[in-house]
Amino acid sequence: MTWTDERVELLKKLWMDGLSASQIAAELGGITRNAVIGKVHRLGLSGRAKSPSSSAPRVRKPRSHMMRVARPSMRGNTALALAYEMEMEPEPELIENIIPIGQRRTLLELNEDTCRWPTGDPATTEFFFCGGKPISSLPYCAYHSRAAYQPASERRRPRPPFRSG
Repeated sequence: MTWTDERVELLKKLWMDGLSASQIAAELGGITRNAVIGKVHRLGLSGRAKSPSSSAPRVRKPRSHMMRVARPSMRGNTALALAYEMEMEPEPELIENIIPIGQRRTLLELNEDTCRWPTGDPATTEFFFCGGKPISSLPYCAYHSRAAYQPASERRRPRPPFRSG
């Protein structure tokens, strides 16, 4: 389809009359809505008259068949909000794991017989790995395995923050 002078003039008239791009495409025939939008953009057409249907306010039907349910007002992610409201028995506090200096390992000292739990900031000289005896087929010792591998039900419960030595 080529844009002839007559089709361009009809496009301009229909655009100024407030027709949508889809309506103009149907009126002109043989072109798509996107072709109309592209041509309008290239011609620099901006202002349009409001279509008669959009100038009159819409009359809304009363929604008497719907029942409003009061919801608690909460902000933010509320997916786990009910979990905090349930009564839960207090969980025993974790005893802080203190890693002896002789057990600590650097990255080059790690092997299959050492716990590979990182401790500290890797950008500092105080950074080290646990180095304890790992549980068979896992990379961590018993203490760090409890922190790393938690059942899904346990992960959803609020816990005190985990602190490693």
